Amino acid sequence: MEEEYSVTDPIQLLEAASEFAHDPGFLSDASTQEFLFRFPLPVIINALQTKADVLGLENALVACLERIFGTKYGASLIPQYMPFVVVGLGADSQKVRYVACKTVSCLWEYFDETNISAARLVVEYDVYPLLLKCLIDGDEQVATASTDVIRKFVGSPEGLGMVFPANVNEATHLRNVAARCSSLGRVRVLALIVKLFSISSSVASVVYNSNLLSLLEAELRNVNDTLVTLSVLELFYELAEIQHSTEFLSRTTLFQILASLISNGSIGSILRARAMTIIGRLLSKEDVFMFIDESSVNTVISAIVGRLGLLESEDADEFECTVEALGEIGMTIQGATVLLSNTPPTARHVVDAAFDQHGRGKQLAALHALGNIAGEPRSESNRILNVNAEESLRFLIYETASKSSKFAPSGLLLSVLQQESEIRLAGYRLITGLVARPWCLMEICSRQEIINIVTDPFTETTKIGMEVRHNCCQAISKALLSSPKLTSDHALAGIAAKLDEAVRRGPYLARKNSKAQPAVMTAERF
Repeated sequence: MEEEYSVTDPIQLLEAASEFAHDPGFLSDASTQEFLFRFPLPVIINALQTKADVLGLENALVACLERIFGTKYGASLIPQYMPFVVVGLGADSQKVRYVACKTVSCLWEYFDETNISAARLVVEYDVYPLLLKCLIDGDEQVATASTDVIRKFVGSPEGLGMVFPANVNEATHLRNVAARCSSLGRVRVLALIVKLFSISSSVASVVYNSNLLSLLEAELRNVNDTLVTLSVLELFYELAEIQHSTEFLSRTTLFQILASLISNGSIGSILRARAMTIIGRLLSKEDVFMFIDESSVNTVISAIVGRLGLLESEDADEFECTVEALGEIGMTIQGATVLLSNTPPTARHVVDAAFDQHGRGKQLAALHALGNIAGEPRSESNRILNVNAEESLRFLIYETASKSSKFAPSGLLLSVLQQESEIRLAGYRLITGLVARPWCLMEICSRQEIINIVTDPFTETTKIGMEVRHNCCQAISKALLSSPKLTSDHALAGIAAKLDEAVRRGPYLARKNSKAQPAVMTAERF
């Protein structure tokens, strides 16, 4: 039988494998069986191993195998061919290693585990060390495929015990694997740790208890290699996105390290900017103050403010990132309160930049940040802060207005709405958040020009612009209706009616009493 397999015409196999792999139709189990009847798996595997000198054969066979094992019937054959899969994982060819990793992954997706589990097969054939090798020295595609398998493997008790061994001296312990890697391999191991951390809170707890997060911290302290540091910062950004990350990251020295990076004027601005983004993302979570004490928050905010003082006349891009980070912090009630209540209030930098038209990028970032602090992203019931924070917000805006040519907050807001569309959109967001305050509502209602802009359905031409303008209009209308003192003011009756009509009209360029217009043209003559 082996001899018959070895003499199969490679040209015929190439054509058949290419046709099978790239057939755009749905691949049924019956179609897979029919193909394997003509070209049994040993034929394909033998062709891969012998590497017949036929251009494109390896690519075609790899694509063919990936599609075969992606069916339920094909996956059912994998246990019989595990020795070949093991050989494939250690092959010199990156394409063969890739399809071997994908084959193991298919065990979890399509294999019927009635008799033996996918994790059990991985353990029985000692596949995990080979997957680690693929992760470390495979190409990008191989590394990604092996990471996917390891994530699935960890979902089983056998996998959890093997990936996180009790014996810290095990060669496969991720700490030991990282220690003997090149810088690229080490970053890949760290990326794997982050992927495993994201699986669930329980797996994250195992990662933390295995002291693996300290590997990322150690890399972040070493800023000699900018590319590695930037890669690790990206991994921390991924961690910050994970819902259950705050609880565990709060127990590390991450905030102190990030504060140190931000204060380090000798490193590249891209590293400082990314550190600020991570802090903003972490502190924008509602539960953050359950795990992080206010002193830690003040430490990083102080570092950010320190950079702001240096950046206002220097690096515009880094200034924007810094202000955006403050805006993320200000998304929560606790964060906004801290920014407005510390001495001097950190939010002063945001307010000053929001109404300074000398730097478009700075102003745009600051307007969005101030909108967050004012509560636009928060629910209507959570926009108002405590008395001290509210007084600070009011004082900062009135103070800025008094120092400008506009003299009043209404003039500042109108000047924003009279600028280009992106600035105007940020202005709508800011007003939506601020108008919950009676003093701001009075300022807005005192300027008919503001009401005209926010109620005009033709002001904006983009979908998002129309929606944000309409949201702003709704917020002003609701604030006016919920204020008995103002609703009884006859002078405001016209404004209330105009707002109500605009709200009922909707956001999308609705015309009052619009009618179809006939199109008239002269007849074409030949």
